[in-house]
Amino acid sequence: MDKGIGIHIEGLSKRYGAGDTAVDALKEVNMSVAPGEVVGLVGPSGAGKSTLLKCLGAVIEPTQGRMTLGGEVIYDNGWKISDLRVLRRDRIGFIFQAPYLIPFLDATDNVALLPMLAGHSNGEARARAMELLQALDVAHRARAETSELSGGEQQRISIARALANRPPVILADEPTAPLDSQRALSVVRILNRMASQYQTAIIVVTHDEKIIPTFKRIYHIRDGRTFEEEGEGRAFE
Repeated sequence: MDKGIGIHIEGLSKRYGAGDTAVDALKEVNMSVAPGEVVGLVGPSGAGKSTLLKCLGAVIEPTQGRMTLGGEVIYDNGWKISDLRVLRRDRIGFIFQAPYLIPFLDATDNVALLPMLAGHSNGEARARAMELLQALDVAHRARAETSELSGGEQQRISIARALANRPPVILADEPTAPLDSQRALSVVRILNRMASQYQTAIIVVTHDEKIIPTFKRIYHIRDGRTFEEEGEGRAFE
């Protein structure tokens, strides 16, 4: 296993259907994201962003290609991992447009739940949760329930939850869509800080023009194909 690899995709394709009705959602996509790096993935609706994220997240199976996450080949013209549920739980963090916190758990328990499901003791899981809440400047809300948290606090806690099992990869799907400019930029700064601190490779799928100029590298996807360009990285100069 090469720990210097965060995300590496070679020739990834996804076809729905067969024959005359077949649709190629992804067409030999290539992509690399290093540990500690945050890249943007942008493109029009229907371009293949969601399909690519679902393949990377082991939610749907590609048709062909090769995917390496955290230095481990997880797909090479077929899954190389026997338990995809464990892969998703332990090696991939997910951040969504809505935080999706469990309403009857407080902030600490929302973050500690995944480590506990992975077999860590209650004490270990809660210690990990507190470490992340402190890193994200929401430790003072550790005992607050979801209904008591602001939108920005909820999103920070969802980021902490995504990091809870120390995954090598985080997939963020429109994480700033409901936020104003200031909060959106704050979330992206946090993601960059967390990527650097924990050496996590992060892909942010977005339509949000407020944050696109913050990325140092951007992958565009159009008609199922990707091409890369250097971003401006303006918010982090």
